[in-house]
Amino acid sequence: MKNVNISRILWGVALVAIGAIFALNALGITDINIFFRGWWTLFIIIPSVIGLFSRQGKFVSLIGLVIGVTLLLSAQDIIDFALLWKLAIPIIIILIGLKMIFASPFNRNTTKRINELKRNGTGHASDSAVFSSHKIDFNGQVFEGAVLDAVFGSITCDLRQALIDKDCVITASAVFAGIDIQVPDHLQVKVNSNALFGGVSDKRIKTDQPDGAVTLYIEANCVFGGIDVI
Repeated sequence: MKNVNISRILWGVALVAIGAIFALNALGITDINIFFRGWWTLFIIIPSVIGLFSRQGKFVSLIGLVIGVTLLLSAQDIIDFALLWKLAIPIIIILIGLKMIFASPFNRNTTKRINELKRNGTGHASDSAVFSSHKIDFNGQVFEGAVLDAVFGSITCDLRQALIDKDCVITASAVFAGIDIQVPDHLQVKVNSNALFGGVSDKRIKTDQPDGAVTLYIEANCVFGGIDVI
């Protein structure tokens, strides 16, 4: 809940500041021009800054922040637009490299547990959606893990009525696609993701999980795609 509260506070501060500026301008106290050159980049920069305080998707937010700031500098004629395009790909490659270097220590425990479960797994379900939409329902079935691949398509995986009595892993890849994973409230979810212009979002109402709660680990790879836990 801490991350949710921080994001809410930051959004509140941003909205209050914008409202105050409009009010002061209307009263003639200030003459602040909100619509400066490149003002539209704030719609990239502000959500990206707030996203850095969220539990997941920090890498995506960092890329968005870099893109937003460089576009703002370009609009202000601080950076040449032609140079910006030349630097775009190298900057993204550098960010991906930094993620590969530093992501492992931050997610070491999660990665280790995922590897253990994959080595010791007795079996798993699999589904692929290519230019199509699939829904798989594990109602009343024992669930021990799954591999989900969506390319220019979508997959909905319903685990709400599945029988899950031990930790398990879903390996999910979304390439220009979307994957929804519906999970029961008692299940704890931990994510280890690699994303480029995409990410994993846990949209459930956060509740405190008891010690030893069964955990669903999601090993996610997103390229211009998204995975939602709902």
